[in-house]
Amino acid sequence: MYGYKLLAQCLRNECDLILNKKKAHRLCQEIGILQEQRKRKVKHPRRLARNHLITGPNQLWQADIKYGYVAGRERFFFVATIIDVFDRVAVGQYRGHVCEAKHVVQTLVTALRQRVGETGPFPIVRTDNGPQFVSTLFGDTCEAFDITHERIPPRTPNMNAYIESFHSVLEDNLFSKAVFMTFEEAYAALDTYMDFYNNRRMHGSLKRMPPEEFSKWVMQLEDRTPFYRAV
Repeated sequence: MYGYKLLAQCLRNECDLILNKKKAHRLCQEIGILQEQRKRKVKHPRRLARNHLITGPNQLWQADIKYGYVAGRERFFFVATIIDVFDRVAVGQYRGHVCEAKHVVQTLVTALRQRVGETGPFPIVRTDNGPQFVSTLFGDTCEAFDITHERIPPRTPNMNAYIESFHSVLEDNLFSKAVFMTFEEAYAALDTYMDFYNNRRMHGSLKRMPPEEFSKWVMQLEDRTPFYRAV
């Protein structure tokens, strides 16, 4: 059976009627022949972000995607970063001409294997609602690793504050101050900055230590309660 749009087209063709799709929809509804819309099946329903008490590394990661610009090519490139909210370590990063779900998944899996291992326990991963993160591939990957994937509501970047803050710092300290002529130049500068950020840039909230140094130091403590984060 035709839907209301094709029925309207048939009437226009056969009877030379002036009938737009809105009127066709109303008439079909009035005489009870309007077909029900098919419900979209969602394989991985959205799990909204909620508050957590974070007392150590690898409990909650935040991920997001940012743009950089190569002036010499007049083109943008993508930077996808994953950050640990407890020690601020950038645990994984992708940069490239395009950024698809497979690139984000590869970055996540590499970070998990390098920082957590094969057996877990694995962190909660919080993202926005970008197409890479709502994709079936990303959902399947989180399900395979038994990862809780939280997504923030639209227009609430404050719920992803740590990764938003990191990308703001990246913009201020690198992208806004450098003019890149090639992609290779941009990627090399980004790699250098990331090494500086993780291993040498001090944070006031990390007892004036770089993220990697703070992470190693705090793991040696028996009581990490003074350093918990409510996120």
